[in-house]
Amino acid sequence: MWLSARVQAALPGETGAFAAAIMTGDRAGMGQDTLQALRDSNLAHLLAISGLHMGLLAGFVFAALRLGLLVHPVSRHRWPVKKLAAAGALLAAAGYLALSGGNVATERAFLMAAAALCATMLDRRAISLRSVAIAALVVLALRPEALLGPGFQMSFAATTALVAVFERFSQIQRRRRMPKWLAPVVSVVVSSAVAGAATGPVGMAHFNQMAQYGLLANLISVPVMGVLVVPMAVVAALLMPFGLDGLALAAMALGLDWILGVARMVAGWQGATRPVVAPMPRALPLIALGGLVLCLWRGRARIAGLAPMAAGALLWVQSERPAVLIADSGTLVGVMTDAGRGLSRDRGSGFIAGTWLENDGRGGTQDSAAALWPGARADRLAVAQVADLTILHVQGKRAAAQLDGCGAAQVVVSSTDLALRGGCRVFDPARLRDSGSVAIWPGAEGPRIVTDAERSGQRLWSPARRNRTPRTVARADTGP
Repeated sequence: MWLSARVQAALPGETGAFAAAIMTGDRAGMGQDTLQALRDSNLAHLLAISGLHMGLLAGFVFAALRLGLLVHPVSRHRWPVKKLAAAGALLAAAGYLALSGGNVATERAFLMAAAALCATMLDRRAISLRSVAIAALVVLALRPEALLGPGFQMSFAATTALVAVFERFSQIQRRRRMPKWLAPVVSVVVSSAVAGAATGPVGMAHFNQMAQYGLLANLISVPVMGVLVVPMAVVAALLMPFGLDGLALAAMALGLDWILGVARMVAGWQGATRPVVAPMPRALPLIALGGLVLCLWRGRARIAGLAPMAAGALLWVQSERPAVLIADSGTLVGVMTDAGRGLSRDRGSGFIAGTWLENDGRGGTQDSAAALWPGARADRLAVAQVADLTILHVQGKRAAAQLDGCGAAQVVVSSTDLALRGGCRVFDPARLRDSGSVAIWPGAEGPRIVTDAERSGQRLWSPARRNRTPRTVARADTGP
């Protein structure tokens, strides 16, 4: 993209790559260390062209156009200045949408900004829960699958909470006559705290990580983004065709260097991030229900929303991870120990291993997890004892040839097809193609086994699943 290349040529290094990501959505130049620092400090949302960027852009253009039209006496007295400024801001937001490539997150942000600007042109209140609801309905009508994605959930959780809180905040401000210099400071603190509280459970559920100093990092970074970075980005984009963007980009770089410095500093603090266990399926919906009651209900009855939130939090704390996990390819097995998840292999299936360790809320690397395997490993055969079950992971045809039978208390996992005699449970490629990944919980009445096929169910877009479950499989609410 020409614009991205132009920005990175003017601002070399990570600063230029950060600027290109904000202006065009191109993150190709961002280094992994920088991306990780932004994630660990809870500033990664500044990278995505989201509601924050779209709102800042539209707000800056709206304010600039309105001020420019009010300066001239003819336009001030004869033209609908506010509506014209809103129309210009809407065009600028649409241009930003086209410039960024129109991905899902940007479309969502544009629809939310468009709802507010259209309300302004129709002499309605620009920012209201009704506007948020309209934007959400349009997004879901265009992309129904977005409902289950972290982007949709975090965006509308933050927006709904902010609108509800600032409705109340404006009432308090009118009654108590807050000093003008104090109102912006309180607004920044409150908005960062509210947005963090609203998106925190969603982020922890999807990414299994909590940035413990994220609020502080946002408090000292987001104002710089709004006051310096985004306005200078707009000015630079307007002046770039004339080759006059140098000063604007230089000013923008000052703000970006500040944000990157904050990210690296906060990410380097001890305990900057904390792994979080994956919640039970009902936990997050209960928390969301409670949050909606708090935001949407009127009067003191809204306090009732704390009950489902507390129930969801309690379920989250009580989340029980599977004692045994089996990859859908049969190439990896994970067994829970007192020290964490032990893996049958120290390499291979790295993405699956990382996902398991994140969902366990333990973190760590595949090598360290492989060292926790509680049994013996020899000749590509890994054995572990889990309660009354003996887990055997057979890796390759040579190891499979060593087995000729098995017992009822054994679970055999293989990356090649097996033909064994006996009453054991076998999960080989032929079975796993139908069942998908597998989770096992030992119990006094026999093991409880849950497959991915059971969790996802039969769908028109799902592959045919026959012989979906092994013997003694029971249905459950949680899975891998």
